Amino acid sequence: MTVSDSLVAEMAQKLRSGDRATLARAITLVESRRSDHRLLAQALIQMLAPGAGAAMRIGITGVPGVGKSTLIDALGSNLTAGGHRIAVLAVDPSSKSSGGSILGDKTRMARLAVDPNAYIRPSPAAGTLDGVAARTREAMVLCEVAGFDVLLIETVGVGQSETAVADMTDFFLVLTLPGAGDELQGIKKGIIEQADMVAVNKADVDPARARQAAAEYGGALRILAPASPDWTPPVMLVSGLGNQGLVEMWGEIERHRAVLSASGELVRKRARQQIKWMWALLEERLMLQVLDNDAVRAELAEIEREVGQGALAPEAAVKQILALAKTA
Repeated sequence: MTVSDSLVAEMAQKLRSGDRATLARAITLVESRRSDHRLLAQALIQMLAPGAGAAMRIGITGVPGVGKSTLIDALGSNLTAGGHRIAVLAVDPSSKSSGGSILGDKTRMARLAVDPNAYIRPSPAAGTLDGVAARTREAMVLCEVAGFDVLLIETVGVGQSETAVADMTDFFLVLTLPGAGDELQGIKKGIIEQADMVAVNKADVDPARARQAAAEYGGALRILAPASPDWTPPVMLVSGLGNQGLVEMWGEIERHRAVLSASGELVRKRARQQIKWMWALLEERLMLQVLDNDAVRAELAEIEREVGQGALAPEAAVKQILALAKTA
């Protein structure tokens, strides 16, 4: 057994025992861009993946300011009080130029941050998928193996991150605000189509406007094709700050799991997600293989300069890069 094999085996053993420090190190490992770290992470995930998959995977999205973190703090605290172990993977906005990240979720989830049955991991998005951390799927596997039975994946609520999270979770919750109006809070039709539930948060602030917003979202859902033929997405009124409606919300999430499990749709959905994960990894690995090529690196700056000046068409530049990668 090599040193690398021994390290991976040791980390896997500690993760299965629920060691939180090892979980943090393992997630850092899968997020690393170093080639040696990527090889270790691949070996670790390959070893652990067969033992993952038992947790409930819930994606939560909504426009900035809708109260996602506050609601997660309240919902998660309810669940840990009921005996669940909660892992929150909160995807933060990152600067594409500097790589900086606003890691403020722990301050917005004050109760969960000190709850021994909860684990919060803010993951900088690093410019991928407009907000979804490149290694969220791997982090989910690690959290499940470490014994967390409910995973809450919070998106930044912008760009294509919602679609990516919907493609890696069992239940997709879209949070909105009272007074959505005819604009439907600016949420795209495609996001509503993927919703397994729409919840109007902060409904206690203005109940009348909240009920009106719920009616409008209900109308929108009735004319859209649901994400699953076995499930009609409900619209609920909740308050994360007031911890109102969250027990009923969780009841619907559990009912969704029961319905999809009984019909076999949950197994089929997970299978489709695994295939999408495969293609996403293939795309990433091919890109890394091209960019790590010595011949490509030697010519890339000049190719970019010519494209920027208009002397070389982007399509021609791609062909040139692929030719360099192939012949090297």
